[in-house]
Amino acid sequence: MAVGRLLLAISALISVLCLQVVYGGIVCEKLPVEVCAFSVSSSGARCVLEMSILSDSNVQYECQTSEIVAENLKEVIETEECMNACGVERMTVGMSTDSISERGFTSKLCCPRCYNKCPNIIDLYFNLAAGEGVYLPRLCEAHRSGNRRMMNEFNSFAAAPTTIGFGDLTISPTSAPSPVSS
Repeated sequence: MAVGRLLLAISALISVLCLQVVYGGIVCEKLPVEVCAFSVSSSGARCVLEMSILSDSNVQYECQTSEIVAENLKEVIETEECMNACGVERMTVGMSTDSISERGFTSKLCCPRCYNKCPNIIDLYFNLAAGEGVYLPRLCEAHRSGNRRMMNEFNSFAAAPTTIGFGDLTISPTSAPSPVSS
């Protein structure tokens, strides 16, 4: 099973490299759905995986360009190393803050392997959290220190999570935090 997923990811990355040669850059709509989520186009727009249910009840996935622009990032296909380190999935549909309220996810997101080495994912979640009024560096500090009171304050935003899909919402990106020392 894991070997099959790895081969699928490798073949998708090869397809992306071929697309870059042919089209001169990353265009979300041209990406295979297997590498869409957590990718950034040549223009700096984030790619988002969208799902629709067809009239025959089959599910169709499409890679779309979102209105969210990544800060200082262009032409990024996220690595398997970062996907694993940060606890995110290739076939994530839409963009959502739901996972930030999950302790296991936030622990992975805030661990040095992710926070210090995966600027694309950190930039995305920094801006998604900011849209909810949460400052990701303080949330990560709370997780690292084990400060329950501070974590509870941050988790209160989870009462009304927001999903950001294609065209639903534009978050003005701010500069992502500089990596913290471990």
